[in-house]
Amino acid sequence: MLDADFFRRWMTATAASVDREAERLTALDSPIGDADHGTNLQRGFTAVRTALEKEEPQTPGAVLTLAGHRLISTVGGAAGPLYGTLLRRTGKALGDAAEVGEEQLAEALRAGVDGVMRLGGAAPGDKTMIDALVPAVDALGDGFAAARAAAEEGAVGTIALRARKGRASYLGERSIGHQDPGATSSALLIAALAEAAEG
Repeated sequence: MLDADFFRRWMTATAASVDREAERLTALDSPIGDADHGTNLQRGFTAVRTALEKEEPQTPGAVLTLAGHRLISTVGGAAGPLYGTLLRRTGKALGDAAEVGEEQLAEALRAGVDGVMRLGGAAPGDKTMIDALVPAVDALGDGFAAARAAAEEGAVGTIALRARKGRASYLGERSIGHQDPGATSSALLIAALAEAAEG
């Protein structure tokens, strides 16, 4: 069973990963976006880490809800609302339980991803974070490592896609050949989940 400590480890591991990869995320964002994805997420997850240290929420749902709120209030652009919605909806779906099983987490994460799709209007194949998140959630039934591999594969798969949503969509055919920064950061989030499970 997964408790609040597990979810805190997940968010802390994500913050550390975003710190390490911020420059790469911004470099990916440079040709097809605003060149700020890495710095925006770094600011957001630093705020998440600080909030979790101060407030110490006691349930899995409360950890993710707090993290989502912090991202919405500190991250500029589209990333804040999208990541904030992902984590808040997932947290809400987990409810007030002190511990949750892997199957419950998979169902809750699917609710979070559905919330992101509704908010952003994106579907798989549109070259967005959805291209990493949907395969990850689909694979989660086979374990955290399978979800990490599926998310990474989904992120790399965006290179060949033409963007149909977000800033990159303005580039049309010129968006092809670039890996989507949102899908890449989503793969980091899922990799951190697997890392928390290993820890």
